[in-house]
Amino acid sequence: MFFRGKKSLVMGRPASAGNRLLTALPPADLALLTPHLQKVSLEQDTVVIRAGDRRHHVYFPHSGAISFMLGLPNGETIATAVIGREGAIGALSVLGPSFLSSVTAVVRVGGTASQIPVSRFHAAYMKSGAIRHVVEAHTRSILMQFQHVSACNGLHSVEARMARWLLHLHDRTEGNNVLSLTQGTLSQLLGVRRTTVTQVIAKLRALGAIRSARRGLVEIDRARLEEATCECYDIIRSATDRIVPDEAVGSHLHLCVDRQTLRCMIVFELT
Repeated sequence: MFFRGKKSLVMGRPASAGNRLLTALPPADLALLTPHLQKVSLEQDTVVIRAGDRRHHVYFPHSGAISFMLGLPNGETIATAVIGREGAIGALSVLGPSFLSSVTAVVRVGGTASQIPVSRFHAAYMKSGAIRHVVEAHTRSILMQFQHVSACNGLHSVEARMARWLLHLHDRTEGNNVLSLTQGTLSQLLGVRRTTVTQVIAKLRALGAIRSARRGLVEIDRARLEEATCECYDIIRSATDRIVPDEAVGSHLHLCVDRQTLRCMIVFELT
């Protein structure tokens, strides 16, 4: 397979600030999680959860970006979503031990996260309506992204799709215009051959959207990259911000999760 696993480095107990889902919890509900949260460093290319494996921890990113990768038996891959501090990894472990992830979660931009054992998270989930609401908001956000990425893959050019993924990753780099991405990684994200990646990079460079791409580093011009992408980028970013508002301390997350959505959530086995 194409993924290389690395261990996370435990850094001690975290504050909740940084991850939108944790920040949205009232103090009493957050207190159910805090004694069991540990801050970990996630290195680039770390496999956080592998498809088919049982989950042992739930991760709440504070920084960085993690892509959900769908792999086929022939070795081909494609990205289905990317999340950062607006989401979580492994939160659907609350559905029970039989729900195994159908995707592999890989760190694309290094950062930090709060990790909690699945058993501790499940116990808090059962006690707290606010934590259940946070999981529902996360589920709605990821399901929305899955749907739009699927449509984008079928309707838009590879150039527009690459620009969209680069923008999604750049949103989670805190302003760094140089992204550490090899052509192999871009090939995995897009589900295309490396030769296609080379051609697309050349086209985006001609537009001024990419200034350089060498030695595994991609320097972008954000304004021109936004011109090169499709409408899906704005749709996904705006919808995510509506569902999981930034700096949502004490606010009520916008939730519209009905039974049908929850059934879809189970079928997709998102994370």
